Amino acid sequence: MTTEKIGILHPGAMGISVAAAAQNSGHTVYWTSAGRSPHTHTRAQQHHLLDGQSLAALCHTCTMLISVCPPHAAEEVAQQVLARGFTGLFVDANAISPQRTRRIGEIMAASGVAFVDGGIIGGPAWQPHSTWLYLSGLEAERVAGCFANGPLETQIIGAEIGKASALKMCYAAYTKGTSALLAAILGTAESLAVRDELMQQWRRDDSNFPAQTENRVRRVTAKAWRFAGEMEEIAATFEAAGLPGGFHLAAAEVYTRLADFKGQEELPGLTAVLQALLKR
Repeated sequence: MTTEKIGILHPGAMGISVAAAAQNSGHTVYWTSAGRSPHTHTRAQQHHLLDGQSLAALCHTCTMLISVCPPHAAEEVAQQVLARGFTGLFVDANAISPQRTRRIGEIMAASGVAFVDGGIIGGPAWQPHSTWLYLSGLEAERVAGCFANGPLETQIIGAEIGKASALKMCYAAYTKGTSALLAAILGTAESLAVRDELMQQWRRDDSNFPAQTENRVRRVTAKAWRFAGEMEEIAATFEAAGLPGGFHLAAAEVYTRLADFKGQEELPGLTAVLQALLKR
């Protein structure tokens, strides 16, 4: 097995678990500290990532870069990497539409950079069989080999760029899309003063459903700021496939209304969540 020098852009909650999984398979992992938050610094130090100091230095040191950033920043990150002369293998593992992924792949190919499309399904990869990195592209096998010892699971689903992203979009369209729908339903019921009655009827259908729904809506607030952009990417994916994207554009608006919960140490109460949804 060839040992890779892997740069993670950037080691947030998900990215740091990808970094740790690569280390677990014997690879050296780098990051850049410039401009990153104190939380990111702490994560990188705890997991002994090597600090490349600057993006330019990272691009000249690493044989592979893995981009794990908010969806809206994916193309900008790719352009920054190219501007600094990277010539290795670039893996875009962001929650973006297949058409955006293909655009990034095209600009990489035009600069002679190898490219692999990745889609992560699941939470941060700390336990085996819980988080999957789907890969598509000609060098997908090389990327999968970086995580051979887990706990991040990998699956290659073809050589076509955009296929891994398409799977991610379809999966998240349901999981995160329905969380936004449930939040909107509860907000509407609260506004119309029928929330208690709605919960009662749900309880008749399934005794566990009201508590599960409340917990789901409260938990999603921590990542709502990031999910808004992901819903927009899903909407674009649907529209490109000939289906309406309006549902997920509405879901993006729901998550935008919850974005101020970013960074809170504790889950907000349901009342606070509903107030945020109904605030105009």
